[in-house]
Amino acid sequence: MTSAEHSPLTRKLSAFVALSEVELAVLERLHERRRSFVAGRDMVHQGQSAQAAYILSSGWVCSYKLQADGTRQIVDFQVPGDFLGLRSVLLRTSDHSFEPIVDIEAAEVLASDLIDAFARTPRLATAILWAASRDEAMVVEHLVGIGRRDADARMAHFLLELGSRLALVGIGSREGFDCPLTQYHLADTLGLSAVHVNRVLRQLRESGLVTFRDGRVTFHDYGGLVELAEFDPEYLDQTGPLLK
Repeated sequence: MTSAEHSPLTRKLSAFVALSEVELAVLERLHERRRSFVAGRDMVHQGQSAQAAYILSSGWVCSYKLQADGTRQIVDFQVPGDFLGLRSVLLRTSDHSFEPIVDIEAAEVLASDLIDAFARTPRLATAILWAASRDEAMVVEHLVGIGRRDADARMAHFLLELGSRLALVGIGSREGFDCPLTQYHLADTLGLSAVHVNRVLRQLRESGLVTFRDGRVTFHDYGGLVELAEFDPEYLDQTGPLLK
């Protein structure tokens, strides 16, 4: 893993606040407990208590809830620079599970670490609150997508959001991004069947908008995809630091 100064989390938080040397030092301490996790094995289980939060340094994770009938709803995907389980640490019990999609590296953060960091650096605490608020804004967009957007617009919006999130931490652009998700991941996220996901991706590809193939999302007509999805990235709030 890289040092905190060059970490994905630092890049992400820098969209909100220009971090000082003291704040960077506190972030460095939050990265001290570095761990690796293998794909397909839950890091945190739904209903688990007294667990740590994690800062994702590399790889992708999905957060999901299991229903009584065994079906799964993916709530979101975490990419480098994201916190995992921050809310669950503060609320004591996790209301959903976290599963690495690929092998990942993450820093373990205890509740006591967070409380100490917040006490030492209020501006950093505000930046982490900004990140949590941004995550909440994304959940709102996902609810709107499942409830009101048709399948093509839902998929387009989701891919555009992922591209914007990855661009913020330096691993995506308007040309595209590497993506380890399967069509089953997309189905469990967007409320579609795997067959419907395949059909939608084919329609978007044949329309010359975007291709998702062999672990790579390639934007062919970024503006056209934005128009189809009615994608307004303002809710991601990543145009530049508000706090200097």
